[in-house]
Amino acid sequence: MSQDAFRKFINPKKNSVVKEELRQEKKKYKKERAAFFDKIKEEKRLEREAQKGNRTAGKAKKSAPVAQKEPPRTKPTGNSKTSQKAEPISSMPLNKYLAHCGVCSRRDAADLIKEGKVTVNKKPVTEPGYKLQPNDEVFFNNRKLFITKNLVYILLNKPKDYITTTDDPQGRKTVLELIKSATSERVYPIGRLDRNTSGVLLLTNDGDLTQKLSHPSYEVRKIYEVKLDKPLVKADFDKILKGLILEDGVIHVDSLAYADNRDKSVIGIELHSGRNRIVRRIFEHLGYDVKGLDRVMYAGLTKKNVERGKWRFLSEKEIRLLKYLNASKNKPKKA
Repeated sequence: MSQDAFRKFINPKKNSVVKEELRQEKKKYKKERAAFFDKIKEEKRLEREAQKGNRTAGKAKKSAPVAQKEPPRTKPTGNSKTSQKAEPISSMPLNKYLAHCGVCSRRDAADLIKEGKVTVNKKPVTEPGYKLQPNDEVFFNNRKLFITKNLVYILLNKPKDYITTTDDPQGRKTVLELIKSATSERVYPIGRLDRNTSGVLLLTNDGDLTQKLSHPSYEVRKIYEVKLDKPLVKADFDKILKGLILEDGVIHVDSLAYADNRDKSVIGIELHSGRNRIVRRIFEHLGYDVKGLDRVMYAGLTKKNVERGKWRFLSEKEIRLLKYLNASKNKPKKA
């Protein structure tokens, strides 16, 4: 089996070159971040001045009051912390609205709604497909929800011993602790990585993208590096390629390779299945113990130049590619 699928993760550059590129990227990010917040401060200052001017004009014209124009509104960009007002929601399904508000994915929102944790106009609604009306007010956890306009996309190189959830009743460390300085927006992980699995993890408040990447029909590819307790023999290697029958059905992988020809216990595996603990179960089914599992690629994104436990924002190009990822697979077939 060719190892072409894994060569793209080999970095031929010298360490000094990689470090310098990383320093330049950090420098550029800090500059852009400073410029962004300077812009926000300037916008707020202008808005305050406009409001002050309107109040002064109102006092001067008490004898003949006239309708005043609202102060100019600035359009929030990036990770803006400005307050937001609801967009038109007419006929939008309730679970989709929750996703747009950055609460969770549509699938998870459906569960929250069925459990009676969401209210519309202060009355519980348990139907995920409930069509909202323009004047409806939606509450979750006693908080009124507004559609999120400031979308955030974060790539995290997840370390072990962190769980992929927004909170944990047992008080264990969560991935949100690693990105708390990244944004004030409420973001949530796309998919899950086990506590003992490391590697690429995406977090966002974009409900539509979360729904897309989580749906099996889009066949999102993932590549893992697997470290076994013993070398993978050729017979088992071939069994995996042919397909295995697990307790929840047949599983096929897209490609398989020895990541290191000198150590047959280190395996590279590519697949698009999103079934729970699927990589571990493949090898456990054949009598192997997975000692280490690292996701090196997800939906075309890698952890290159992102140290373990660190994060970065996605570029506009990466976001655009994700939104059009495998779009042809979901187009309706012609009769």
